[in-house]
Amino acid sequence: MKIVNYVYRGEENYGVLVGDKIIPHRWIEAATHEKLPGTIMEFIFQGKTFEVMRHYSKLEEYCGKGIVSLSNVKVVQPVPMPRKIICLGLNYWDHAEEVGLKPPSEPVIFFKPWTSITGPYNPIIYPRITRELDYEGELAVIIGRKAKYVSEREAVENVLGYMVFNDVTARDIQFRDRQWTRGKSFDTFAPTGPFIVTRDEIDDPHSLRIVTKVNEEIRQDSSTSNMVLTIEKVISSLSNVMTLEPGDIIATGTPSGVGIFFKPKPRLLKLGDVVKVWIEGVGEIENKIIREKSWRNNH
Repeated sequence: MKIVNYVYRGEENYGVLVGDKIIPHRWIEAATHEKLPGTIMEFIFQGKTFEVMRHYSKLEEYCGKGIVSLSNVKVVQPVPMPRKIICLGLNYWDHAEEVGLKPPSEPVIFFKPWTSITGPYNPIIYPRITRELDYEGELAVIIGRKAKYVSEREAVENVLGYMVFNDVTARDIQFRDRQWTRGKSFDTFAPTGPFIVTRDEIDDPHSLRIVTKVNEEIRQDSSTSNMVLTIEKVISSLSNVMTLEPGDIIATGTPSGVGIFFKPKPRLLKLGDVVKVWIEGVGEIENKIIREKSWRNNH
């Protein structure tokens, strides 16, 4: 099942994507006889996604007026206000090799604020205080149930689904600070989407091709099979530290090919560049790099 958050005729709504048609949440209520909240975050927080998943076969057959064509809406960030965005460092063997560091045996984490979230097709702001902007294509896991002290075997039951994530980074700030949070926390530094692909649609999240392109040139081309720590290991380990809650995002790390480590010299992002991140079975996001001034003048 694909859950989509979108704007149609000036109003934000959410629904389920069937083919190229969106069944809005009010029509899902009619088809499933489940009372649903008005926003996608409440839909996730209340665990209603699992109830709708059980009725998905009804939705595929359901046809009523009010169904919206995907081409007529603006698709926006699937999880607009997560309580936590937890990101992993050095969680791909090939990326650890290009960095020249030993992969960790436990998750190495940092956080992004929810204000860094932006939509799958929105621009990325190039901040005035950095000169080294970089991309990191990643698979993101969305938590669907509260999880604390869960085993690796139990971990998958707490996954709602997956989406594409770009961990945009100001490298000069990251390296100057000698820690990662500030250089990764700017507004628009977490493009996400295009949909939430529920876990039942992905047979094995550890065997998905992941590709990042800059202006149609492939920069990253790897597989989630290169993850150092599995998703189950990560969720179990994190749940021993903090309570994971519905809507929390876990960005599972990036493979090799990030701009800063290109040889013989870095290939960082420039104004006007278009970055695409595609993950097999999950979708593609596309974001253009713009000046900070341009963004401020229009918001």
